[in-house]
Amino acid sequence: MRAVVQRVSRAQVTVRDEVVGRIERGLLVLLGVASTDKEADADYLAEKVAGLRVFEDEAGKMNRAVGEAGGAVLVVSQFTLYGDVRRGKRPSFDAAAPPEQARKLYEYFVERIRAAGLRCETGRFQEMMQVELVNDGPVTILMDSGKAF
Repeated sequence: MRAVVQRVSRAQVTVRDEVVGRIERGLLVLLGVASTDKEADADYLAEKVAGLRVFEDEAGKMNRAVGEAGGAVLVVSQFTLYGDVRRGKRPSFDAAAPPEQARKLYEYFVERIRAAGLRCETGRFQEMMQVELVNDGPVTILMDSGKAF
């Protein structure tokens, strides 16, 4: 499972002119699911995201997690994180999970974020979405559960 995590001052997801998810200060998580992923991968990444200390404390150091900073999380499914362009210029998505498996693990990841006591908004799975964000910092962190196991 892969995630691109961005600290944002605001972010929103729109589907066919309807805002389906919106947060102010917090984390935007673009989440990709691989065909080899299991619930343990989602558990690992959800724990990392919930505890990621990228918000400033009183001393100006990145030392607070999103919940401590009063922020929320916006999770957007993005299978293109598994696009492989090592051979040619057209991405191959063979490593991405099929939609049924990806949806299950995406929803499980969202549940785990909420179980951590965080407000969590989402995009719409398998829809064409427009994602708008103001990256605060900018702060962008790449995470991959495969490197943890």
